[in-house]
Order: sequence, then structure tokens, then C-alpha cells
Amino acid sequence: MQLNLRYVAASALLASSVQALLRFSCSQLVVERLDPLVTPGVVGSPHVHQIIGGNAFNSSMDYPRMDIPSEATCTTCTFAEDTSNYWTAVLYFRARNGTYKRVQQMANSGFEGAKGGMTVYYTPSYNNQKVTAFKPGFRMIVGNPTYRTEAEAKKYRQLTYTCLDTILTRTGETMDMPKKPCKMGIMANIRFPTCWDGKNLDTPDHSSHVAYPASGTFESGGACPSTHPVKIPQLFYEVIWDTRPFNNPNDWPEDGSQPFVWSYGDPTGYGNHGDYMFGWKGDALQKAMDQNCNIGCAALKTQSISQANQCSKQVTVNEDIDGWLKELPGGMPVTGAGGKILY
Repeated sequence: MQLNLRYVAASALLASSVQALLRFSCSQLVVERLDPLVTPGVVGSPHVHQIIGGNAFNSSMDYPRMDIPSEATCTTCTFAEDTSNYWTAVLYFRARNGTYKRVQQMANSGFEGAKGGMTVYYTPSYNNQKVTAFKPGFRMIVGNPTYRTEAEAKKYRQLTYTCLDTILTRTGETMDMPKKPCKMGIMANIRFPTCWDGKNLDTPDHSSHVAYPASGTFESGGACPSTHPVKIPQLFYEVIWDTRPFNNPNDWPEDGSQPFVWSYGDPTGYGNHGDYMFGWKGDALQKAMDQNCNIGCAALKTQSISQANQCSKQVTVNEDIDGWLKELPGGMPVTGAGGKILY
């Protein structure tokens, strides 16, 4: 895995109080309208996603019919035993004339050379407490793409945005989209719940089998609720959107509002959400958590960023997602509070 001094500095800023964490790069696998969790079997989900991880990703990934580590032949992640799939929505810029342009992703500090994608973290504990790694077939979602208000978004913890002044900026997180041009882009931060019911690998809503600590926080070592007694690692995504090409105020709406909208039609940012399908090989993740691996991990097999960049998946939904578009892919309308169509 490739490291540099800027990466070490960023990690120190991010997690000076953390005992250990696994931090690694996953390059882009594919960008398209597929969602095997919410719309399994459908080729052409309601909105566009950007996906990273193993190349077994497909429209249908039911377990145990499909065992991800067995079917994936490569991964875009630098830990080679991680064939999990991680995905989020895609950010678009809306011009004054009402057309849309996809915002590209950029590499995080320490992972220069990565082809888009995002940075993934697994934190075992801030208090040297043992955690149970996810099991084969486990999957979950955090956040809700229909939310458009702060009150709704507060139902989830730590789904935020960072307006990057430099690539190392890690302060000033907000729950809504930044309202000013960000010099180095916008970073979406997606942290998942850290308590599991110990029984269900998934639930119909893909989220009720996990929960937040009953008191305190994951960072403070808060106890899990009795309904979800099993402590699991904190899964965390950092996705950096390269908004720099769109920082000219003359291109922003004349009323001064911010111009970015999610592919699910959200101009507020409150619908921020992320999806996860576990796909680590064998007990690799549990070993890493037990050993409190810090950034790197001798217990895990690694590959270079250039090797990770070579893993890809052929697009199955043939449509234009990158040109100047008259509407969001899939005909997704842009909506405000209460589902009101704005445009």
C-alpha cells in the first residue's frame, strides 16, 4: 500500500485519539444505475450510484445464492482480501440553464493516483474494546434519500459534509451541502451504526438490524442497546467530489444558492446515504480488528493502487451519465421538503 507524509499528517488530524483504525483506498469500479439492495434484479435503478470494491457487483446479489468473495476475481481496494461492495449516490452540478454535469471524484490524501473511488475506514474501537467483524451475507444502508430537512437528517448520526480548504481539512462538518465554493472540493462523510442485533444479516429496510449506542457514542465507548448487543466495527466512507471546475460564482444560481444536487434529486444534502455489502475473504477482517491494525495491517494481503485501478466492471445500463444532461439520469426530478418537485 502506498503511503506518504501528507497521508500520515491527515491521519493524525483525523484520528489522534483513536487506538487503531484500518484506512485504505478503493478506486472506482463502475458508475451506473444499479442497486442490488434496494431494487434487486432491476437493471436501471431509480438513481445513479458510484460503486467500489469487488467486481462481482451486479443487479442481483442475494445471499447465500451468491457468495461475493467466491465470485469476485479482483477488487478496487488496496486490501486485496476485501471484495466487499460499497456505494453512494453521485453528485451533479446544475447550471443556470437547467442542465446537469456529473461531478468527478478525486483521490484522498495519501492515495494519489487512485482512480476516483473513495476512502474506507474500519475502526475497531476508541477504547480497546473487542468488536465482532461482519458475517458473510451481511449488508446495510445508512441514511435516507427522501430526507430534505435537518430534523429528518438528525435521525442518523454523523452523515456530514466537509468543505475542503485543503486536502487535509477535517473540521467544520455540516449536515447540509456547503453553501460556498470549496477550494479543494466537497467531502461527503458517511459513518454507519456500530451495534448489531447478532441475528439478522439483513432486514427488509436494510437498517433495523443495526443501531447506534444506547448512551454516549461509539467514540466514547457507549454501550450498545439490549436489542442490538453486538459491537461491530465503525464503517466510514470519505468521498471527495472534485467541485473545483464549478467554483466560478458566475455559474452558480443567481439567487446565491448552492448548485449541487445528488443523483436522487436532493439539492439540500440531507438525504446523504451509503450502502454496504460485506465481502471480505475468510476471517481476514476479524483478524485485522483483533490485532488493532493501525492504518496498515501486516495480517492482510495488499495490492498497489495501480493494481487496484485495473479492476473494473462492464457497464450494464447503457445511457449518458457524463455529458451535459437535460435531466438527471433515470428522469429523476429534483425535490424539496415533502417531496415537492422543484425542477
